[in-house]
Amino acid sequence: MPQQLVETFTKDIEDSDVQFSDYKQYLSPALSKATDLVAESGKGMYLTDVNGKHYIDWVQGIAVNALGHAHPRVVQAAQEQIAKLITASFNVVNYPTTLKLAERIAQVTPGDLNSMLFANGGAEATDAAIKLARVVTDRPAVIAFKGSFHGRTIGATSITASNSFYRKGVEPLMGGVYFAPYPSKDLCPEGYDAKQRASWCLNEIEKLFKYCVSPDEVACIYAEPLQGEGGYVVPDPSFLQGLRQMCTEHGIMLVFDEIQSGYGRTGKMFAGMHSQVVPDIMTVGKAIAGGFPMSAVISSEEHMSQWRPGMHGGTFGGNPVAGAAGLAVLDEFEEHHIVDHAAQLGDYFKSKLLELQQKYSFIADVRGQGMMLAIEFGSKGSKNGSDLFAEVSAKALDAGLLLLGCGADHDAIRFAAPLNSTTEEIDEGLDVFDGVLASL
Repeated sequence: MPQQLVETFTKDIEDSDVQFSDYKQYLSPALSKATDLVAESGKGMYLTDVNGKHYIDWVQGIAVNALGHAHPRVVQAAQEQIAKLITASFNVVNYPTTLKLAERIAQVTPGDLNSMLFANGGAEATDAAIKLARVVTDRPAVIAFKGSFHGRTIGATSITASNSFYRKGVEPLMGGVYFAPYPSKDLCPEGYDAKQRASWCLNEIEKLFKYCVSPDEVACIYAEPLQGEGGYVVPDPSFLQGLRQMCTEHGIMLVFDEIQSGYGRTGKMFAGMHSQVVPDIMTVGKAIAGGFPMSAVISSEEHMSQWRPGMHGGTFGGNPVAGAAGLAVLDEFEEHHIVDHAAQLGDYFKSKLLELQQKYSFIADVRGQGMMLAIEFGSKGSKNGSDLFAEVSAKALDAGLLLLGCGADHDAIRFAAPLNSTTEEIDEGLDVFDGVLASL
């Protein structure tokens, strides 16, 4: 870590006696904790805990901090807004920052996706998108995908299938949901290439129409254009193009969940742009406000106009501080060409991961787009992929590298480094990661 950042981190370390175990009794175990780390501060790619230990953070709030921790531009914008107004509820009054943010987002979204409703998090946006699709089509059913993750509210859980554990103990969930396979290797016939998997999965949806639910009963097909928690699976462009054609033919709303894959993470502003497909509804979140809670449902004015006043809302959605931070994020993206940088840096990062795959036979796969990258572990002796992931993530934490898993089998690691990282910073993290892999 650069010396100036070390000095920044260590200058005001406080509460070094705060340990997670002392407070665990006050927190519901329903919120799973990946680590017991108690974070004190962060700067860029780096995080420090209350004991002064420094970490390279390649989780970044689960792809929230696209510009890293405490980006100066975001901090300044938020501080200035906090000093003026924190909230008065966007239901009651309007805020300059939030109004301007809506206009700015509309300038970077594809097609006619230029009307939005702000919320606080991804699951909230998911529920709202389902509601909007049902209002516009006057239909009840939703088709989602195996391997998908859209959140943990009842509505979002109902269309989530990245792991059956998320649904355990809360059935019955929202009715009218049907699942089709996503074109990942583990859900398709063995030996199929990406294009064959896409075709096979589209055909499986046609079978749903034939055997399970008539297409004129389907409000929306709800998809991640690049599957996140399911394993960072990149579908062949023909899959999303086929979904678009299918939805247009049957009057079904196509919804893209861009909460994790959007905002430059894949090397384009939104992942669906890789396939040149424009959905009818898009949800965004995570990176939208530089670390502040914010999400949005985005559609056309024509579709949004059917959502009459009072049919949806929320106390904190469209918060002015989050709006100010969101403007700062877009300013930084534009001024420093962050999306193009993410595409180029992602190519570099992926090439280094492929080199590690050549070096370590237990790396079964390297996949992803841009800076949305993952590796999957195979077998090493008697250990399966999930055992290897658990060992690697624990050793990486000890070595000062924070990582997070993905995949239904808990056998993959996703990398969510800041989009504005340098190649030197990527190399720094990979050196630590290489050392962990070598220790196996």
